[in-house]
Amino acid sequence: MATRKGDYSEASIRVLKGLEPVRQRPGMYTRTDNPLHIIQEVIDNAADEALAGACREIAVHLGADGAISVEDDGRGIPVGLHPQEQAPVVEIVFTRLHAGGKFDKQAGGAYSFSGGLHGVGVSVTNALCSRLEVTVWRDGQVSEIGFAGGEVARPLVSRPAARGDRRSGTRVRCLPDPKYFDTPQVPLPDLIRLLQSKAVLLPGVRVRLADEKSGRDWSWQYDEGLRGYLREALAQGGAPEPIIPPLEGDQRYAAGHDSFAEGEGAHWVLVWTEEGPLVRESYVNLIPTTAGGTHEAGLRDGVFGAIRSFIELHSLQPKGLKLLPEDAFARASFVLSARVLDPQFQGQIKERLNSRDALRLVSSLVRPQLELWLNQHVDQGRRLAELVIRQAQARSRAAQRVEKRKSSGVAVLPGKLTDCESTDLTRNELFLVEGDSAGGSAKQGRDKEFQAILPLRGKVLNAWETERDRLFANNEIHDIAVAIGVDPHGPTDEPDLSRLRYGRICILSDADVDGSHIQVLLLTLFYRHFPRLIQRGHVCIARPPLYRVDVPAQGRRPMRKLYCLDDGELRHVEDRLRKEGVREGAWSISRFKGLGEMSAEQLWETTMNPDTRRLLPVRVGEAGEQAASERFTMLMGKGEAAARRAWLEARGNEAEVDI
Repeated sequence: MATRKGDYSEASIRVLKGLEPVRQRPGMYTRTDNPLHIIQEVIDNAADEALAGACREIAVHLGADGAISVEDDGRGIPVGLHPQEQAPVVEIVFTRLHAGGKFDKQAGGAYSFSGGLHGVGVSVTNALCSRLEVTVWRDGQVSEIGFAGGEVARPLVSRPAARGDRRSGTRVRCLPDPKYFDTPQVPLPDLIRLLQSKAVLLPGVRVRLADEKSGRDWSWQYDEGLRGYLREALAQGGAPEPIIPPLEGDQRYAAGHDSFAEGEGAHWVLVWTEEGPLVRESYVNLIPTTAGGTHEAGLRDGVFGAIRSFIELHSLQPKGLKLLPEDAFARASFVLSARVLDPQFQGQIKERLNSRDALRLVSSLVRPQLELWLNQHVDQGRRLAELVIRQAQARSRAAQRVEKRKSSGVAVLPGKLTDCESTDLTRNELFLVEGDSAGGSAKQGRDKEFQAILPLRGKVLNAWETERDRLFANNEIHDIAVAIGVDPHGPTDEPDLSRLRYGRICILSDADVDGSHIQVLLLTLFYRHFPRLIQRGHVCIARPPLYRVDVPAQGRRPMRKLYCLDDGELRHVEDRLRKEGVREGAWSISRFKGLGEMSAEQLWETTMNPDTRRLLPVRVGEAGEQAASERFTMLMGKGEAAARRAWLEARGNEAEVDI
C-alpha cells in the first residue's frame, strides 16, 4: 500500500551500509575545511610502521593534478584473503569501517602501539576521495588495487616483482573529492609541520616531501630528537635563553608493572623562559593532540608536584601565598610524546586524549625525575622556584584587583548556592546541578577553592517566549541570574559583564532523557536571555558517564573501575577487556540512573576533575545565529506543534533514543 508523503513508518528507516555513513555525514569523521586530516590518516599508518620498527623512510608527493601519494618502506599491507571475511585484506582495510590491524594489543600483535582504536582510519580517506590507488610490495610480489568513490574500481592484481627488487612497503595515491571540502587543497605549511613532527618523534627515520607544482623538496631526519626540535622552535619565535637548561626524560615501564603495560611511557622536554612566545606540543603514539588531553594534564601534575615539593623542602614559599599548577606552567614550553597501549581520543580527528590512566602514567614518570634533578641542582632549582613564585604573586595581585572592583553593590546570593573561595574569574566554575541529591554529591566532591554548586529543583521554566521582565518570577531563573552576576539581556545588548562571578557555567545533569531535557531548557534560557555568555565561551555542558564497569583483580593488576560515557564506549571497553584476557562475564556493569547515585569521589573523578572530565563548550554551529534561532523557535515555541511534528517525521530516524 502506498504511503502518503510525510508518513513516518517502517519504510522510512534507511540503513547506511559500507562507507555510506562517511559520505552522508563527513563532518562526523573528519574536518571538512580541507583534506589534510584524511591524508594524515595515511601518513599515520606509515608512521605506525616506523613506530613498530619496520620502516626507515616515508615519502609524500603532491601532484600537479591535486593527487597526493604517501609511500613507506614498511612491511606492506597484507593482500591475502582474510580468514573470516574471505576478501583481500587490503580491500577490507580501505572499504570497511572498524577494520584494521591495530585492535590486537596482545603480545605478538602487529602493532603494540599505534595511533588509536576508533577504527575508521584510511577507510574514511577512501570514502572522501574520487579515486584512490594502492600499491603493495610484499613477499616478492607487487599488488595493485584501485577504488573510485569508496568502491572497488579495479580488483586486486598481483604479479612477481622484478628480479632483484626486494623492497617492501605501501604506496597510497589519492585524489580528494572537492564536493566534501571547502577547498580540495592541502595547506602546505600545516603538512610541512605535520611531517617535520613525525621526523622529530621518529629518530633516524627520514621523512620527505615533494611538491610538483612549486618544484620544491623537503627532507627531515633528526638525531637530536625532541630537545633539538624544541630549541629550534623557540629560536624561530625569538624566545630568550631559558632560565635553566632544557630538561629531558624518556622512560617506559617494564613488563610486570601493576598498573601499566610493558612499553607504556613518555618522552618529554621542558624549558622555562622569562618572556617571549611559548611552544607547547603533545603527541600520543605519534598522533598530534592539538587540544591536549590527559597526558598533558599528567605532565602538568608531575611538574607542579615536583616544584612544589622542592619549594617546601627549601622553605622558599612566602607566607600566605598559595601555589597553583598554572603558576608552575605559565612560562613553560614543552614537547611531550606519550606511548599509550590503548589510547581513547575525543572524536574521530583525535585532537584530544581522554584516557584517564594517561594522567597517572605521565605524572608518575615526570615527577620523580624532575624532583631528583631539582635537588641535585639546587641553585638552578631555586631560579625556577623564584619564577614560579613570581607568577603566583602576580596572579594573586590580579585576583585582588578583581575583588575590589566587584565588592560594592553585589546582590545577596541565593541561600542554596555553595560558593567557591577563589575570586579568580579565569578559574572559577559554577555547576548547575539537577536535583538536591546530586547537588549533595557535587558539594562533597568538588574542589571548594574554585568550584561552586547551585542545585536546581525540578525542570527549569521554558524561557523561550517569556518576557525579560517576567523571568525573575521563576525562583530557579532568579537564583541562576543572581549567582552568575549578570542581568538578562538580548543579542544586540551590551550587558555589564564586569560582575560576572564565574568563568565557566557548567550544566550538570543526568546522562539520560530527563537530563537531556533539562540541558535543553537551560540552553534555551542562556541562548535567549544570556546570549553574550555563550558568545564568549562561558557556558559548558558536563558529560557524566552512563555506565561503570567493575573489573576484578588479575594477577598483579588490582581491581579497576572503568567509566563509560555511552553505549559505544561501553562496547569499546568490553572489547578491550576481552583482548586483555579478562574472562567473559567476569566484569560487572552498573548503569547510573542519576547523578545522585554517584558517590562524591566518583562524581569528582568522572565529571568535575578538570584533568579527567569531559566538558563540552556550548557555541553556535556553522549554520549561524539565524538558523539556531529558527531551530529553537521550532523546538521550544508554544505554537509550533505542527512544525515539530513535521520535523520529527522527517528526521526521527536520526535520533538516538535512550529508553
